[in-house]
Amino acid sequence: MTGLIHSVSKASLWTRSFIFIMAANGLLFMAFEMLLPTLPLFVSSIGGGASQIGLVTGIFTVSAILIRPFAGVLTTRFNKKILLIIGMAICALSTGLYYLSSDVWILLIIRLIHGIGFGLATIYITTIAAENMPKERMGEAMGYFGVGETIAISLGPVIGISVLQAFDFNGMFWSAMAISLLAILFACITSRKSEFINENEHENTPTSKFKWVEKRVLLPSILIFLTGIAAGGVISFTVLYAVDKGFHFIAWFFFITAASGLLVRVISGKMFDRYGPGAVLIPSGIITIAGFIVLVLAQNDLQFLIAGLLYGSGFGAIFPALLTWCLNLVEEYERENAIASFFNFFDFGLGGGSIILGLVAEAFSYQAVYYVAIVAYVLFLLTYFIFSGSKNRDIIAAGNLKGEDKVSTFH
Repeated sequence: MTGLIHSVSKASLWTRSFIFIMAANGLLFMAFEMLLPTLPLFVSSIGGGASQIGLVTGIFTVSAILIRPFAGVLTTRFNKKILLIIGMAICALSTGLYYLSSDVWILLIIRLIHGIGFGLATIYITTIAAENMPKERMGEAMGYFGVGETIAISLGPVIGISVLQAFDFNGMFWSAMAISLLAILFACITSRKSEFINENEHENTPTSKFKWVEKRVLLPSILIFLTGIAAGGVISFTVLYAVDKGFHFIAWFFFITAASGLLVRVISGKMFDRYGPGAVLIPSGIITIAGFIVLVLAQNDLQFLIAGLLYGSGFGAIFPALLTWCLNLVEEYERENAIASFFNFFDFGLGGGSIILGLVAEAFSYQAVYYVAIVAYVLFLLTYFIFSGSKNRDIIAAGNLKGEDKVSTFH
């Protein structure tokens, strides 16, 4: 009998809607990642300089950050699935319109609109995915949900450059738009569970309010901020650091980082569901620090690749664990605010980290960037340990509570 119940529980994760929303998320990020290495080239082709390239990149992030706090309020007036499709449609249309940019200022306007669409789409696609996850397996499910995103991060830039080389900028933008439209198709055929549809219209259900920061998820948001600072160093300076050190397998470093992060998600998700966030965050934080230490001390390509394996394993487990923790700390109607806080803190860490670490690299060396990353992860562990003391044990425990069990923790 126990085995039968267990098998039913296992089968309940891979529903049609979960598979479709997972695919939509992967394709949404694939189109986004295709633009990362190619858009700076396009800016240069229409007469933009280095400062304009930075502005085009930055305005996207700023508009996404500013729109996200409105995501929760919008769900009190409109259907969440419709909002998701609108956000994704804005992304698709903006991507297709990039080729119309005759100068940088027109491109900036389109880029700002694109950031608004992407900011909304990433919030709603995550919360609709959470609706299709069994509560008792949310850590595992969130790990699987991010698989498409991880693949997109690995392959998107390569695909974008390949399409650009085979065709031109127009062909690349239209290809990314086509992928975005396919993502919309998958989102359209995703269904929401009946208990979540029009949930804010029920008499006894509180409505979501506008919040810049959702206080209940402040701890995991601070942790993802510290994680983002270190990630900014990896994204922005690892290529330059590898060239400076004479390493050859730079592309393999990023492939191993993505592959290890992909593989570790399944194990870490199950650990989260069974033992709570600490069982994932503490060992993963230590593994990530070890990765940066190896990276700093690396003298050959093998050591360089081992550093990528360690970093990918640590970060690959930490990100979905913190995201799941945020979802578990709030009620369903507050999920948009929780995820908005989570992504905004990560973006602040990523963007701010890139700027600060750039100054560090300029003043000292590329190697110094990773010393700062180590400090960020030490603070990550210390923050977790401090807030897992007796006064805050309820907050930590809520990381792996489900359904009605967590209500007593909140009130």
